[in-house]
Amino acid sequence: MDPKILSQHFQTHFNAKPEIIVRAPGRVNLIGEHTDYNDGFVLPMAIDREVMIALRPREDKTVRLFSLDLETESAFELSSLTREGDWIEYPKGIAYELLKAGFNLKGFDAIMTGDVPRGAGLSSSAAVELAVARAFSAVSGFEWNAPAMAKLAQKAENEWVGVNCGIMDQMASAACKENYALFLDCRSLEIQHAPLPKGVSVVILDTSTRRGLVDSAYNERRSQCEEAARWFGVKALRDVSTQELGKWNPGSELSEIAFRRARHIVTENERVLEA
Repeated sequence: MDPKILSQHFQTHFNAKPEIIVRAPGRVNLIGEHTDYNDGFVLPMAIDREVMIALRPREDKTVRLFSLDLETESAFELSSLTREGDWIEYPKGIAYELLKAGFNLKGFDAIMTGDVPRGAGLSSSAAVELAVARAFSAVSGFEWNAPAMAKLAQKAENEWVGVNCGIMDQMASAACKENYALFLDCRSLEIQHAPLPKGVSVVILDTSTRRGLVDSAYNERRSQCEEAARWFGVKALRDVSTQELGKWNPGSELSEIAFRRARHIVTENERVLEA
């Protein structure tokens, strides 16, 4: 959305002009890997769809957030955060983790909109989380640190929202640069901005297939990967080579489905390094 239009919506809703506009993009994976929760290697890039928040600082500890897309407003007090179970839990989770990390937060009035398709695997939730973190950074006056904010947003989704996600989505939204892919080591959080070939356009097709990580088999698959890592005697499947996969046989204590999860992760990591 044009920032001017978003500002007009803010003025209509709050009868005042916003002082700050922040944004955070969605992301797509160039070669399809999804190994972040196994300490793996990933190669995402930011896309030209984003979550934007227009906001105005408050003098108290109240956060009022109007979702333009959902046409609903919600509010919470930074001094007494409780779970209610709807869309506001993502912003609330960010506030909770920032407070827990020792940041002194100020409240704000805000209006939020986004054009990242929800449930399409383009990290709409991470875009919300990082945009909210940016909003708190702007009104509270603390320096933006992309890896630190990405880790904090991941914790918010893990512990407050209840999705045991990896770090990739949040890191991509926080640290990607235009015209570059982001090569990320999900263990060390080292990043390398990999330039996209000139003359290349990336086309994303929305198939209208929808999923939600909270409702999907994501947590179950992560658990199977952790089971496989224990069987191979390593911290994470990042540490297993294709040769070591040969240790498994159908009579092993490790189930076939867990082995197949492990094989997928190991071969995907190799494919990312080749890419």
